[in-house]
Amino acid sequence: MPELPEVETVCRSLRPHLLGRTIERIDVREPRLRVRVDERQVKKLAGKRVESVERVAKYILLNLTDNNVWLFHLGMSGKLIATERDTPHQKHDHIVVDLDDGRQLRYHDPRRFGLAIATQADALGELAQLRHLGVDPFDERLSGEYLFGFTRASDRRIRDLLLDQQIVAGLGNIYANEVLAMVQVKPTTRSWRLTRKQVAMIAAAIPELLHDAIQWCGTSFSDYRDADDKSGEFQNHLRVYDRHGESCRSCPGIIKRVAIGNRSAFYCPGCQK
Repeated sequence: MPELPEVETVCRSLRPHLLGRTIERIDVREPRLRVRVDERQVKKLAGKRVESVERVAKYILLNLTDNNVWLFHLGMSGKLIATERDTPHQKHDHIVVDLDDGRQLRYHDPRRFGLAIATQADALGELAQLRHLGVDPFDERLSGEYLFGFTRASDRRIRDLLLDQQIVAGLGNIYANEVLAMVQVKPTTRSWRLTRKQVAMIAAAIPELLHDAIQWCGTSFSDYRDADDKSGEFQNHLRVYDRHGESCRSCPGIIKRVAIGNRSAFYCPGCQK
């Protein structure tokens, strides 16, 4: 699933293609996404101009004229690709948007776990997807004291606590594992056992790691691509994630995988104790 660095990269790559462009026509070819696309509301966006492209947590917001917003979530396999109109369509191009410069924006999603919701800017806070989001990892409110307020009262494993979108919005499994590797904390550690110093290190490492991942345009294992259909490169710099059985980059240890709930966590037993 695309996480914050991938979503931020998509937003940055969309802006040159979309800013100032007017939507001429919208063709919803397959409305059955995670939440069924409201075709009537979406098609009302025809004639609107794209004023900005923003990220909120793992969501992409196309801010349009007349107070309209088109919210996307890429789900497990979604892509927003800017392309020429004569580019052959693919099987899972579910939404096709004609732009006034003769190009198209296509939402492609083989697994159909994504979202495409048309709403008004003043109603964004009412959406269930955004209503309870925690702080953004790049928000100055994400401090050691903020995070310690949650860890000291929680029996959850620290990896799971970091995945809670009501605490830190946008962090996913890849980068939660990588943050914990940076600060040498085992992902299965119970949150309440962490010291104030350890939690402060985690809080500081989150934006640092995500910044680095964005510089490499995110992590591509399979489906993720930016708006120009280009892969990210951060997978070449991962410390532990998806490296089970490989050598640690910092010590002679071998990376291990452990199941926490229905997700895998990765760690170095030599560095993370």
